Amino acid sequence: MIEWRARPVNTLSTMTYEVTGRIARITLNRPSRGNGITMDLPIELKACVERANQDQSVHVIALSGNGSGFCGGYDLVESAEALMEGGEDPRRPAGTVLDPLVQMKNHQPNSNWDPMVDYAMMSRNVKGFMSLFHSEKPVVCKVHGFCVAGGTDMALCSDLLVIADDAKIGYPPARVWGSPTTSMWVYRLGIEKAKRLLFTGDCLSGKEAVEWGLAVESAPASSLDERFECLLERIARMPVNQLVMMKLLTNQTLLNQGLNTTQMLGTILDGITRHTQEGYDFQQLAMREGFKEAVRQRDEPFGDYGMSTFKG
Repeated sequence: MIEWRARPVNTLSTMTYEVTGRIARITLNRPSRGNGITMDLPIELKACVERANQDQSVHVIALSGNGSGFCGGYDLVESAEALMEGGEDPRRPAGTVLDPLVQMKNHQPNSNWDPMVDYAMMSRNVKGFMSLFHSEKPVVCKVHGFCVAGGTDMALCSDLLVIADDAKIGYPPARVWGSPTTSMWVYRLGIEKAKRLLFTGDCLSGKEAVEWGLAVESAPASSLDERFECLLERIARMPVNQLVMMKLLTNQTLLNQGLNTTQMLGTILDGITRHTQEGYDFQQLAMREGFKEAVRQRDEPFGDYGMSTFKG
């Protein structure tokens, strides 16, 4: 039986961090909200990755999520609640780009838009997600249930992806109100397959993700944990210095292909998508009828609202 020993990183509100043997385990832990991304999550993620890199006993990092799925993207309900509650919040200093009121004022359809306010906020999240990519030690991500929108930033910034056969992974906000900020799709899939997904906002099942080369392995939900642990254990047998060297070697290829510049553009474009006419219409619909209804109206013309895979 595996013995868990807790190694808290300050006080975590969006995830847990524990170590078993040579494996550091980062687990997204807001299951009642689909592990939705808050402003705290990228900060905590980066802190956990750094803790694992500093721990000489850790050889590999395991990233997963509690609840019915891995991550459903940004928690826009949490953002709205922060606006309604108001008041001072040391995590979101007043007057800064992290202040919900500053962001709200920058998203008024009939006022001036400062694109660098969007960029300054979202680029901080990108740095948090990219801590997985820049981690000295390998990161293996397990996806079950769903991994959509901003949730894919974490999955694709990981080194390897193990996914349930029936899981749903993709970037539906490509249809309206979003651009993938970490911009990893082309680097993981190649240009034609990335275009196929981003030109439609379609999602893949776990089996399809393996067929397309997005994931390294898929398994029935009942045996997903077993396959995930098997891969982690094999990687953990390697010397840490060899793992660090192999990751440096392979990551360098993507960096030489201009990943940093592509991410800068993707993050700027993400801000632009929220300030097109279609973006404003989506925002106003969500404010009137709720975010779920806005998503339903976005996806129903494609015939895949709530479904796992694309149609032919």
